Amino acid sequence: MSNPLALVIRVVVVAVSLWVATLVVPGIDNTAGTTSSRIGTLVAVALIFGLVNAVLKPVIKVVGCPFYILTLGLIGLVVNALLFMLVGWIASGLGLPFVVGGFGAAFVGAIVVAVVSFLLHVLIPDRLDQR
Repeated sequence: MSNPLALVIRVVVVAVSLWVATLVVPGIDNTAGTTSSRIGTLVAVALIFGLVNAVLKPVIKVVGCPFYILTLGLIGLVVNALLFMLVGWIASGLGLPFVVGGFGAAFVGAIVVAVVSFLLHVLIPDRLDQR
């Protein structure tokens, strides 16, 4: 069974990464009014992001394996951008004030989220070593 603290840390890391993306990527916006609603929106979108990546990404990798091999993995950037667009679409459909303004914004946003998440996971491990 997974550690609940690890799940919370992962959601917070993704939420912070999404926040950074809203700051640096034109076309990715969190239009919630108050600070608390902005934080709530980021946490909700981080949960959607995690769910989409957990469910769809493995399926896409298996089905698209030849494309990953053919493009030496570069198709992964496109897949990540499309999944990021899907997260924005789902968030908007649920009434969350989170907007992904197109493929270009999603492409850069997915890279920003990946890099910031990686850096934060290096600084804040999401699992406790069991010795």
